[in-house]
Amino acid sequence: MGIYEFDREDAIRFGNEIGAKYRVRGDEMQFDRCPYCLGGHSGKDHGTFSINLKNGQFKCLRASCDAHGNMITLARDFNFSLGTEADEYYSPKKRFRNIHRKEKPQTKPAAVSYLESRGISVAVTERYNITTQRDHDNILVFPFYDENNILQFVKYRKTDFNKEKDKSKEWCERDCKPILFGMNHCDPELQTLVLTEGQIDSLSCAEAGIKNAVSVPTGAKGFTWIPYCWDFLSKYSNLVIFGDFEHEAISLLPEMQKRFHGAVRHVREGDYKDCKDANEILRKYGPEYLRKCVENAVPVRNPKIKPLEEVQRVDLNSMEKIRSGIYALDKLTGGFYFGQVVLVTGERGFGKSTLISQFGTMAIAEGYPVFFYSGELMDWYFKAWIEYQIAGARNINTLVSNYGYKSYSIQADKLQQIESWYSGKAYIYDNGIMTENAAEEETLLETLENAIKQYGCRVLVIDNLMTAISDDLSSDLYRMQTKFVKSLTVLAKRYDVLIFLIVHPRKSNGTIFDNDDVAGSSNITNLVDLVLKYGKPREEGASQDTNERILTVHKNRLNGRTNRDGIRLYFQESSKRISEHDGIFDWELGWAGEDFREIEDEELVFD
Repeated sequence: MGIYEFDREDAIRFGNEIGAKYRVRGDEMQFDRCPYCLGGHSGKDHGTFSINLKNGQFKCLRASCDAHGNMITLARDFNFSLGTEADEYYSPKKRFRNIHRKEKPQTKPAAVSYLESRGISVAVTERYNITTQRDHDNILVFPFYDENNILQFVKYRKTDFNKEKDKSKEWCERDCKPILFGMNHCDPELQTLVLTEGQIDSLSCAEAGIKNAVSVPTGAKGFTWIPYCWDFLSKYSNLVIFGDFEHEAISLLPEMQKRFHGAVRHVREGDYKDCKDANEILRKYGPEYLRKCVENAVPVRNPKIKPLEEVQRVDLNSMEKIRSGIYALDKLTGGFYFGQVVLVTGERGFGKSTLISQFGTMAIAEGYPVFFYSGELMDWYFKAWIEYQIAGARNINTLVSNYGYKSYSIQADKLQQIESWYSGKAYIYDNGIMTENAAEEETLLETLENAIKQYGCRVLVIDNLMTAISDDLSSDLYRMQTKFVKSLTVLAKRYDVLIFLIVHPRKSNGTIFDNDDVAGSSNITNLVDLVLKYGKPREEGASQDTNERILTVHKNRLNGRTNRDGIRLYFQESSKRISEHDGIFDWELGWAGEDFREIEDEELVFD
């Protein structure tokens, strides 16, 4: 269901909905102007864009455009519906407004006057189509065009902002696709891209003759634009960060360094002199000096080498962390700290996967994007499982068959709420693309790093080590395991992320569990920061049919506290939730409008 089959009427409907002029000749639908590059507007390159009415394939014959694809591509790029089922199957969850307009805005005198006061010439102002809002000369309008010269985003700036009277200095059109300002003026062959915090800063670079200067859409704290500009950024081998210099730090630099590591350079701190940003440098020291600031940009210092005196003293209680949702565990460990790799082991079939998926839901509830790798579960099954955990029992219906078998379903009116809640914060590895001969450990590691850099994932959940590596228990496998887990520790520290890893234990001989009882290489537990064992109670005479569980802490590198006696936990079948209180499973995660219930830091101070 949902898989699209081309219908020529969809092509006709597409042409009508975008207001295009076209003619049908045989099996070809020829457009007067290409909807991507807008070619043909001057009488040249007339009719270069066409759709094949047999198979739905389209192409623009202009060499500078070369747009091509099929109806699914057009539906995605122009917010065109192919029908409900096809839209749900192919379209991204995030839908943006179609704000395409045929003509670029004309620059108004008020925009010219204000930008001249900021050192920006008429030529640059007109080149970037900066204007003012209709009937409001005090509101600048910055149109954001993508590589194909298509308007995707619009931002406004009040030139006479008064913080005592005005609510906002800057704002943007809602539901627009976030992209970089100035993309349509960049040439990837130059290989260097300058990234600034504000639009006036990128215009200042253009004024100084610096090519390929762009600015972020929503300031230094918003990075939702990266997934939509990833392909564009990847074309450049040299990324120069020219952010605002405040409090002895350059904005944008830390986040961009995390995601683009070796390609990142930055304007030297000393070259800012007494200025905050590129525009202030332009006005005080002129275009030539501004140009030298970019030319003299330096690589980010090797993060592996630093003087000891520069190492920051850390208070564990103030470090960034997430809660497990299990009070006794959080009190023991202080929480799960970013930069850690947490290993979870235990006998098969007792709920290790359930435990770490619950850790993932707690991270989402605290606002952190999470990436899940499930080597044994199909994506649809994993989605159903975690949605039960998010829903909670009071939002789940229980059905009992004639044979006494229980089944569960989430209330239909809650499913959309749940999906909206985790949208943009939950991602999963597509294990349907695996091949038998692929080097899975390399593929997965690359995917994990891309999830961090491209989607900003702060928590990674890997279930489990064996499926991530190989099914072949050979001597080479042990070396591969060590290499893989070591790579995870590097990822965790390099990008300051939290990683959960499930590793199965060796076959038990009935003795007390030890860290060396983890299956595979003996180096695994040495490399990770925290080792947890989860399973059924082992007391003499204890029933194995109970929903009771035991969680023990066998290694805790950060503060050394362990608990071999274990924390008694309980599993609820309907919600798939795990709690330390039997009968208490209905905590709120925030998706239904209730506040997420957090444990206060004061309660977790070490004894």
